[in-house]
Parts: sequence; C-alpha cells; structure tokens
Amino acid sequence: MHQPAHPSGIRRPPHRLRTLAGCAALLLAGSGGAAAAPAAPAAPAAIKVNQVGFLPSAQKLAVVPNGAQARFSVVDAATGKPVFDGSLGAAATWDASNERVRVADFSTLRAPGSYRIRVAGLPDSAPFSIKPGVYRALDVAALRSFTLNRSGIALTPAVAGPYARPLAHPDTEVLVHPSAASARRPAGTAISSPKGWYDAGDYNKYIVNSGITTYTLLAAYEHFPAWFDKLALDLPESGNGLPDILNEALWNLEWMATMQDPDDGGVYHKLTNKAFDGMVMPEQATAPRYVVQKTTAAALDFAAVMAVASRVLAPYDSQQPGRSARYLAAAESAWRWAEANPKVLYRQPADILTGEYGDKSVGDEFAWAATELLIGTGKDVYRARALASKTADGTEPGWADVGLLGVVSLAQPGVRLPQGVDAGPARKQLLAVADKLVARWRASPYRVSMGRTDFVWGSSSVILNRAMMLVAAYRVDPRPDYLNAAQSALDYALGRNGPGMSFVTGFGTRTPLHPHHRPSEADRIAAPMPGMLVGGPNPGQQDRKGCPEASYPSALPALSYLDHACSYASNEIAINWTAPLVYVAAALESLQR
Repeated sequence: MHQPAHPSGIRRPPHRLRTLAGCAALLLAGSGGAAAAPAAPAAPAAIKVNQVGFLPSAQKLAVVPNGAQARFSVVDAATGKPVFDGSLGAAATWDASNERVRVADFSTLRAPGSYRIRVAGLPDSAPFSIKPGVYRALDVAALRSFTLNRSGIALTPAVAGPYARPLAHPDTEVLVHPSAASARRPAGTAISSPKGWYDAGDYNKYIVNSGITTYTLLAAYEHFPAWFDKLALDLPESGNGLPDILNEALWNLEWMATMQDPDDGGVYHKLTNKAFDGMVMPEQATAPRYVVQKTTAAALDFAAVMAVASRVLAPYDSQQPGRSARYLAAAESAWRWAEANPKVLYRQPADILTGEYGDKSVGDEFAWAATELLIGTGKDVYRARALASKTADGTEPGWADVGLLGVVSLAQPGVRLPQGVDAGPARKQLLAVADKLVARWRASPYRVSMGRTDFVWGSSSVILNRAMMLVAAYRVDPRPDYLNAAQSALDYALGRNGPGMSFVTGFGTRTPLHPHHRPSEADRIAAPMPGMLVGGPNPGQQDRKGCPEASYPSALPALSYLDHACSYASNEIAINWTAPLVYVAAALESLQR
C-alpha cells in the first residue's frame, strides 16, 4: 500500500486511501495468529555504516555519535587488530533525527577484508566488507526478488528454493470491469492477461507502477550491459540467449502488452480483485480479478516503456522475430489513444478498493512518452513534446512524476538521436539536478541528500532514485562528487541511516524481518524473501491506527520506522522501490573497482 513521494518532496495523497481503515482487519486474515514482534531499534549511541561493504576504490564513510573522542579506527572483524586510524569530522546535528554526529572517513583503506569501525566508549560497528564485487550478491538477490514476486507461475524449488510455491493468479480469464467496458469488450468479457509482477505487499498488478519499474530495469541494462551480461540469475528462462535481467523484464513486459485494448490502443490502468487480500499465500487468494478503466497515464507510461523495450531488445530479435517492431507499434498506438483522450484520469470505482495510482497531472507522462518515441522512431510528431519537459524543480523520478526519465534517456552517452535533436539542454538539466543533490549531500551531517521533508512514504526509494540521477549525471560528466553522493545513497539504504538498519531484506546485520508483504508473512518461513527494499522512515505514520500490535519508536522524520507487518507506511515492499536498488548497485560496480 505504498505511497511514493512526489519528486519535489510534496506529499501526494495515499494512493490507497480508501482502504487504509480496513487494513488492520486484513493483516492477520489467514495467518493463524498475531505477527511476530518487530526487531529492536538500534541503540541511540550506535555507529552507523553500510553493513554490506564497499568496493576498494569507493568513498567509505561512517556516522559516529558525537562524544569526547576525536579519533576512530578500523579493525579486523575477526581479530580486532587495527588496520586504519583517522580523525573524526566536526560535530553537527542532523535535524531529521536530532542526532549530533561526526563523520568517519576511511576512503583510503583499500585492502580487501572484513572490518568494523571502533570508537572508544562505543560498541563496535556492524561488520562490513571491502572487496571487488561486493554488491554482486545484493544485485542478484534484488533482481531475483522480482522472480519471487511473479504472478502466473509455479515457482519450483530449483528456482525459488525455500520460497517455492504453486501456480497462482494465472489471469487467463480476467473480467472487464464496467469502468473499462467498450463496444467490443462489454462488461463481464473475459480476457487473458497473464504474467507480470505482484506490485508490492499485495497481489495486484498496476500499469503506472510497472512503467517506472520496468523502465528502471531496462535502463540498468542499457547503461551497464557488461555487468548484467555476466550476472546469472538461475531463472526459468536462463540460457535462452538473453541476459537474465532482460528475461526478468520480459515477464512484466509481456503482461503489460496484454493490458492494451487491441481495438483502440487504450491501456487498462490495473488488474486487480475488488479488495485487498488478507495475509495469505498467492494460491489462497482466489477472488475474481478485473481489468479496470483505461487512463491517459497508463497509456503514456505503457507507450514510453514499450518504446524503450523496443530499442533495448532489438539486438535480441532473433530469439523472437518481430518483437521489437511489435512493441514499438504498440507504443505508437497507445500514444494515439492518449492524444485523443488527454485528460482521462483514474477515478476509483465504488466497488474497487485496491490501489489507485491516481495522478492529476499527465504533462510529465506526455513528455516522457514523446521522448522515448522520438528516440525510437525519429518522427517529428513527437519532437515538440519530447523537448518540453517541465521537471526543473524535481530531483528524482517517481511513479507520479516521470519527466526526468525522459531527460535521462536524452542525455545518456551513446544514445542515437534523430537528426536535429540537441541533447545539450537535457544534459544541462541533468547536471543541474545532480549539482543540487551534491550540495545537499555535502551540507548533511549524515552525508546524505535527505532532509526533514524528504522522509515520505517510500523514502528509501527517494534517495536511491536520486542516486540514479547522480549516476546518470556522472556518465555525462564524471565528477567524483556525483559518484560519491550516489555511493552515500546506497550506504544509507544498507545501514548508514537513523535506525541503523539495512532496509534490504536479507542483507546486513540488522535487516527487516517482518515486511508488509503477504507471502513473507504467510509462508511460515522465518526469513522474508531476500533482496527487497522496504519503504523506510515515514513520519506520516498513516498506518498508526491500524497497527495496534506495535508502535513507532519515534516521530522524528529519519527515525519513524517500524519493522512490523502491520506497518504498510514504513515497511511495505514495492517493485518500483527495489528497481533503483538494482540500478545503483550495478552502476557502482561498473563505474568503480
């Protein structure tokens, strides 16, 4: 039930607002009892550090509570022997957490090993590694979390290990909801719409959120192909001639293609049952499912993603001849529908209570789709809107504000632009965004780009999407601070944050044990599925009334996090949150050694 933030920091209304009051009643349905207790919060006087580790050449920072000591050391995790000694930075107070802290910089330590930070009078930090390939396992798990959240497939033990499960939601007979009815597809018509990923903690599928998610994975491959060409995921499709990241993206692309009405090019907004399921396994969630309303946002997100998929998959057309041309034709058809229906915004039908992904402004979607179609076709019809993106105040993309994705596509090195298209303005805008983020990073006592107002629903993805912008800027102009600020964003996600937790399931010493994720709570396996990014601190605490089993440890923005399944406002997972984790881990591995 996640509510990603608007890129400017403005909070959008919860996209599942109609269902929040009933959430508590659903949480324990089918689970056989109360959820387990949340992990204990970190001690106030704790050293915060990336709990996975660093590449040898990377910037390496930790955050230390202010005290009498002015120096720190890095010690071998096994023997306690000091290997590095340094001075702590000046003390400063981070207003997001009211902590007074100092920064420990040990960037010049490059020797591979397992280490801890030591400061007299404090417990040693969590262990971390320095080594080449330190994020390989993380990136594999993050990508495989999409596999584990596939709809319409039986996950065998060979693919899913302990998370194996039977076929669920084949979606080969989905009903057309009255809001989506047309002359040739009246209400109640059964259509086939298989595959795709479960969106978040629930079992529904949404085009708008799938759009930015699938783009991010396709961009990760487009920007860093050498990394992903060697990243084996052991998927059911592995060995078919495609890199596994593209195999995974195709599982969702093939679902998205079924969401387009072949008669007019319009795209259904979502595929869902009428209300959220309880905390049950996918195969236990058997309510009828519907495609709901065609919308302008869905059509434009679809058009943009299909245009990107066409160019990224073109070199692999021998595997499925005509696929790239078919995707590009589908993109243009969706564009034509959107042009003819420019203001069809999502309106939640009275009998549908699942996520809305409502968006009252689609100018950014028009700009993004036009950009990708201009790159893909070279047609002048897309030129004006492609070059008219109005995202100057944004610092990161989100599902509701996708304009910066078009900027990234226009600005990326090596992109083949049509004759007469100047990438200069897009590159200038991208660098301006990166400079703004670097300024915030430099000024932050925690050395992150996040301030008090940035801690919104899905805050952990806010900082990783900002890292994606920093990486994109670095690829245009390789200034070290762009990459250092991106490294700090990953450090934040992996433990250098207020709660002192890695927000990625299964990675780090202290990780989420009870994400708001139905399979992870209902499967009776102690550990949640690994590689998923949880939403992170959210002072809005929109789930507080529906979460009687536990309470937030703090109302301070950077500390307002609860590791409990009832906390959909801070501890849900979502595909669009994990996708930038995949991108950033790959980028740092590719751009550093």
